[in-house]
Amino acid sequence: MPSAADAIILCGGAGLRLKSVTGSAPKSLANIAGRPFLEILLSQLRRHGFQRVILAVGYQKDLIQEHFGDRMFGLALKYSIESAPLGTGGALRNAVDLIESETIVIMNGDSYTGADLALFVADYRSTKADVSMLVVPADGRVDCGLVSVDDNGKVLGFKEKQSTLRTHYVNAGIYAMSKHALVRIQPGVQISLETDLFPRWLADGKYLRAFTHRGECVDIGTPERYQRAQLSLANAEVTESLAKPGGQRQ
Repeated sequence: MPSAADAIILCGGAGLRLKSVTGSAPKSLANIAGRPFLEILLSQLRRHGFQRVILAVGYQKDLIQEHFGDRMFGLALKYSIESAPLGTGGALRNAVDLIESETIVIMNGDSYTGADLALFVADYRSTKADVSMLVVPADGRVDCGLVSVDDNGKVLGFKEKQSTLRTHYVNAGIYAMSKHALVRIQPGVQISLETDLFPRWLADGKYLRAFTHRGECVDIGTPERYQRAQLSLANAEVTESLAKPGGQRQ
């Protein structure tokens, strides 16, 4: 990937709805087909040419740091620590000082979409969008964030009722934007990227672009979805990296 982008994975939530499965462990360490879910996301990033990943952690942060250390799958790992819940927007602002690239890719730490992330970054840069968001076909789903998009890929609105005049997609929770956009968020404030900042930026005339992936978005946010993910993600991002002596992967 030319001019490689840093990635930020938001994995600071407690995952209360999944506690019957994970117990006290953080959601990002939930076991999917014999490996922590977060490993799947890191393997995907490495396969698509990323080199640095910032893990935005909070709940049970020590368990995540102990498991992954400062390097895995050839990725350099940094940790942005929340002392109190800040929401997705606040967590990103909290991580700004660790970002080294101008372009940033942001991922939610509880969902996986098998899109080409290098192509996603290239599309964001070529279209000069303020924000690009990865979307997948809605396929009748109403239990997730819906995005309405025009024929040119421009985002028109969020969580709108179904309309024959607009095409609706599901927000897959993967975004590309500039570091500068995060710097402008007020630090230390709990704020949501999806429900607060995106609608505000759209109302302010920012260019929010939808990048469509024709596959599905798999999330593990509930016990039912977690069980389905055991099958759908069993072979996702299988890495050839071997464990080093002592169990740490490089």
